[in-house]
Amino acid sequence: MSIQGITEADIANFLAHNPGFFERNAELLASIQLTSPHGQRAVSLQERQMEMLREKIKGLEGKIIEMIRHGQENVAIADRLHRWTRALMLTASAADLPEVLTRELMHQFMIPQSGIRVWGAADAFGSLAFAAPVSKDVQSLAASLTLPYCGVNSGFEAAQWLDDPAAAMSLAMIPLRHGAGVEAFGMLVLASPDPTRYTAEMGTEFLQRIGELASASLSRLLPVG
Repeated sequence: MSIQGITEADIANFLAHNPGFFERNAELLASIQLTSPHGQRAVSLQERQMEMLREKIKGLEGKIIEMIRHGQENVAIADRLHRWTRALMLTASAADLPEVLTRELMHQFMIPQSGIRVWGAADAFGSLAFAAPVSKDVQSLAASLTLPYCGVNSGFEAAQWLDDPAAAMSLAMIPLRHGAGVEAFGMLVLASPDPTRYTAEMGTEFLQRIGELASASLSRLLPVG
């Protein structure tokens, strides 16, 4: 809008650079009427400013509540991770580690099913379930995973490690290895009947940490040297 060559931008620029204008013309604050966003009634400039401030404060309160909620969720996750890690550290027998690892993982994080295989285990553990032979395809899959796989269960062999493979609609497959570029010595599988529990779009940072802690714990199963 332009009035005799003066544009809205000119008026806005003048007011921005002359903060004392309304102090010198205080009567304008009471006389200017604006339309309220909460109806068609007219309100004063001061009232409109107050409405804008209330809306801004309400938005900030919402953000603070969301930050508090996220903080509480993060504390709860950290507590569960702590209890899981503590259970692993308190496991005296190395042979019991895979069972404790999967059982406590399911308990702490409400995971319906979990399975594990370690194909690099020492000969002393060869007769145990977690050391059962796996195919070269599974080993190649684990070796190819630089990040945990999350997605639908499309008939993966690793799903057969679960108690009820048919109920596994989505999977997270986490390779077990000591550091990037190192050959995988096993794989951890998490499963859910919910097809949206593990998806390709989800972040894998937390699952990576689970894999790192699991790998460190299960290092006791590997041959010495």
